[in-house]
Amino acid sequence: MAQTGQIVDPYLDCNFVVEIDGILRAGFQEATGLDSTIDVTEYQEGGDKFKRKVPGQAKFSNIVLKWGSSDDHDLYDWHMQWLTGDPAAARKSGSIILRDRTGAEKKRWNFSRAWPTKWTGPSFNAIDSKIAIESMEIVHEGVFLAA
Repeated sequence: MAQTGQIVDPYLDCNFVVEIDGILRAGFQEATGLDSTIDVTEYQEGGDKFKRKVPGQAKFSNIVLKWGSSDDHDLYDWHMQWLTGDPAAARKSGSIILRDRTGAEKKRWNFSRAWPTKWTGPSFNAIDSKIAIESMEIVHEGVFLAA
């Protein structure tokens, strides 16, 4: 690899946006769960002394979103559709988008066929003066870095 002498700064983790079909929401505090794992399957052939390892089933972690509680309750309503068995409850696709310091999109992780499995309301404490945080855990059928 050729040396250019140019130092490339990494992107900050605080400059991101979440898009989910039909739900427009800004101001997420945190988005986690962008990972995948491939199970290892071991087997031994005939008289081989060592076991062979081959790739097995792929798994994706749930995405967890955290945001400051406000009058916006679209994510909560989506969860309630699933919780109450509403036939209008729909799986959704979405993206987590990393931006650079200028606000330009640098990376995009797309997830598909997602639905909310858990919503957690804020914790309250009369001594603190912190922002009330809600969170939602979303299951999906794959998350991939867009080309």
